[in-house]
Amino acid sequence: MNIVIIGTGYVGLVSGLGLAKLGHRVACVDTDESKIQRLDMGEPPFFEPGLSELLHDMQNTGHVVFTSNIAEVLADAEIIILAVGTPPGRNGEADLSYLFTAAESIGQNLEHEAIVVVKSTVPVGTNRQVIDRIRSVMKERGRDDLSPLVQIASVPEFLREGSALQDFMNPDRVVIGCDDEIIFMILDRLHDGINGPRLMMSVESAELSKYAANAFLATKISFINEIANIAERTGGNVLDVAKSIGLDKRIGPHFLKAGLGYGGSCFPKDVSALRQLAGVKGYDFKLLSAVIEANNRQRENFFKKVESNLVNLKGRKLAVWGLAFKNNTDDIRDSAAIDLVQRLYARGAELVVYDPEAMANARRVLPDGIEFVATPIDAARGAEALLILTEWPEFRGVSWPTLLDSMVEPKIFDGRNLLADLDLAKWGFEYHGVGI
Repeated sequence: MNIVIIGTGYVGLVSGLGLAKLGHRVACVDTDESKIQRLDMGEPPFFEPGLSELLHDMQNTGHVVFTSNIAEVLADAEIIILAVGTPPGRNGEADLSYLFTAAESIGQNLEHEAIVVVKSTVPVGTNRQVIDRIRSVMKERGRDDLSPLVQIASVPEFLREGSALQDFMNPDRVVIGCDDEIIFMILDRLHDGINGPRLMMSVESAELSKYAANAFLATKISFINEIANIAERTGGNVLDVAKSIGLDKRIGPHFLKAGLGYGGSCFPKDVSALRQLAGVKGYDFKLLSAVIEANNRQRENFFKKVESNLVNLKGRKLAVWGLAFKNNTDDIRDSAAIDLVQRLYARGAELVVYDPEAMANARRVLPDGIEFVATPIDAARGAEALLILTEWPEFRGVSWPTLLDSMVEPKIFDGRNLLADLDLAKWGFEYHGVGI
């Protein structure tokens, strides 16, 4: 099929290259000329394992092209996928301005029947607004005859940063929200070659499915963090508790890792947007309010743990391992690590930081007085404490004797419980995890 994807951010680029790998002809559109130029040269605008290699492969096969000219690629489009950002607004609601701008561009340039697919995460009712805008613009330019032939569908993404390509090809499910079984059959065929069940439902149910999934996972994270806080006060160990309840098939082990809470580009904005949507519809979603409160409090708890142990942060040299919101990504959006580094710096701490992928992005938002170094051991030299804020596997492979010799005081504050099973006390470290 001939596919046009509007938006070359995380969702758009991964989806575009994934569809190209399935054999479709894909044109990725973005208004950012510099991003298009980088993609033309084979340079992804963000880090994701395997993405650079797949980009090169699909460019070599000719299955994908990148452009800022939407008019020239819409001419052959059978399916148009909207994958633009929906960032949080002032009150937590989703900002749909990019989406509606893209919809109007479609309405201004489309000259044939097509299926418009919204892959962006949007509040319930947005797909209907998108198709109304497209049809309205088409009618304004005298294409009343064509506008009814443009159909809408909701196919939300469920990609995890760090394993997005694997998730695209082997999803837990493909949700297709549409009003017509023929549209479902076409979109089902679009996903031929993907291993995962297809679910047909209404557009509104599909929109809600994405929010419900992320809100539920965020709830599990906040729940286990609350258990961790109780464990610290009672002498329990949250790792043992999580293993115990995770073996219950009704609960499962996933998202039961205590730590600094959730972050990134999806969970914070989606949980807030769902709570805000519920409020607009006259329902007080109290559970989500508690989830958000618990998540915010978790960062504060960790900060206080460090501060109370060191007594005075001013002038204390601290090493930080990890700046991305999670491992296998360079994404620092709503990263607990970035938040904590900023708080520590504001209290007068001298910070030396390291992250395998996220330092370029972190330099743009962190104060100039923070030092960036090339290795974890470099960060720890002369440090009075080490803070682990992102769960990069490479941090488990350092030489512990070398680390011990590098530090002034052998204190480790592990915000991800990454090293909890290594018995660092035998090497001479004072170890502080979360809930243990």
